[in-house]
This record gives sequence, structure tokens and C-alpha cells, in this order.
Amino acid sequence: MRAAVLGKPIAHSLSPVLHRAAYGALGLDDWSYEAVECDEAALGEYVTSRGPDWAGLSLTMPLKRAVLPLLDYADPVALVTGGANTVVYRAEGRAGYNTDVRGIMDALAEAGVPAPGAVTILGAGATACSALAAMSELGLRSADVVVRDAARAAGLLAVAEQLGVRVRLSGFDELRSAPPAGLLVSTLPAHAADDYASRSRRLPGDLTAVFDVVYSPWPTRLAQAAGESGAIVVGGFAMLLHQAGAQVELMTGKPAPLAAMRAAGEAELARRAA
Repeated sequence: MRAAVLGKPIAHSLSPVLHRAAYGALGLDDWSYEAVECDEAALGEYVTSRGPDWAGLSLTMPLKRAVLPLLDYADPVALVTGGANTVVYRAEGRAGYNTDVRGIMDALAEAGVPAPGAVTILGAGATACSALAAMSELGLRSADVVVRDAARAAGLLAVAEQLGVRVRLSGFDELRSAPPAGLLVSTLPAHAADDYASRSRRLPGDLTAVFDVVYSPWPTRLAQAAGESGAIVVGGFAMLLHQAGAQVELMTGKPAPLAAMRAAGEAELARRAA
């Protein structure tokens, strides 16, 4: 059986390392997983032309949103968040799933992060939408979302409305004057939160945990500041690992061998850092 991760650019993706490690641990010697450079224009032809030897696909942005019209079924989480990062080929058609939400929840649980009484999310893109859905699953009904441009938060606000979560938008200047409490989730790209972390120096003592979705380079300045403040720090590799584990389960029908996947991913990140 075959599987792949699609995106543009895609050469940096850690998904092939994680999925191949899973296949090896599961004894699926006839399974393969590749990285395919694919943009929105080529997505339709690629997704619809896969044969019976294909198990599924992993998708990066912006393909997560673009794939929805190509599916015969989308799970409720994918519909609410407006994106599917996983396509599974079945006899009845193409099924789409969002495993990012599970990845976030599993990463927080693994690190021992308590159920937050308050959450602040940095960013308003697809990962922020998944983070908001994860917070909703944990019982929160309100969230602070920090953005550089409020006009770009329309998609997240639509997701919040479907989830029944009240969102208060603010900018980074307000964040510095009113530091967050509870859980801080950064969905920003690498280095995008560096300025905030540098200016904040030490994060406030009532901040219990920081989850930064970046996994390379690691640690980020935000993660370093959180660690120095005594907060629980969760990195993006944990989310990547757990969402990939959920994909493996969907595509193979077998429990994900997380220990083998974790070891392979950490070894690859160490190799790249060297």
C-alpha cells in the first residue's frame, strides 16, 4: 500500500520519517510513504486519480481547506475547523479527517498540562482553528486570540461561532500590557513570537503552560522564557507525533507505535540540527 504527504514546499516535512517508522514497527513491509510537492492547482487531479493501492494522504496548508470539496465524507472536526489534514481511501470513497485537534489534546495530556481555566491563542490561521476546537473539547467556552491583523481572523471567528466559543481579539501591544494566564498557545511560524518573548523577558507566574507549535528550531525563545518562568512547556514535535499517530491508525487500522515514531522523529531532528 502507498501513502504520501502533500504540500509546497514539502522537502522539510518530518511526516515521512514518522510514518515509515510506524510501518516498520508494525511489520508493514509492503507499505511506502513519500513526500510529494503539490499545490492547490494540482491537488484535485492528484487526490482523485489515486488507485486501489493507495491507503491515504497527509496534507499541509493550504491544501487542508482546498481538499474539502474533493471528499465523499468529512468528519465533524474537519467540517467545523474548515480543513482536513488526512485523506483515507476506502471502498465507499474518499474520507477526510482533522487529526490536528487530537494531536494538540494528546500533546497537552502527555505533558501533564491541567485543564486550563483560561487560554490565549497567538495567531488565527488553520492551526489556531484546531487549537480553538481542542480547547472547546476541553470544556472552555471563551478564549483570547492575539493577532497582528484583526481583518485576517474572519475564518477563526466563524469556527468559534460554530463551536459556541466566545473569542476576544486583541493585538500584541495589549498582550504585553495584560499578560496571559492559564495556557498560552502559539500557532505562529518559527521566530514570529521571538519579539514578544524577548520583550516579556520572564512570563507571568500565573501562566501555567505554554504550547508552541514550532518544532524546529527548538527551543524557541517563547519556550525558553516559559521554562525560565516555571511553566510547563509543550513543543510542536509532540503535536506532530500524535497527529501522525492518529493518521497511521486511520490509514492502517492498527494502533500507532508511538515509541518507534518518537525515536525516529527525534533522531531526525537531531541529525538536522547537527
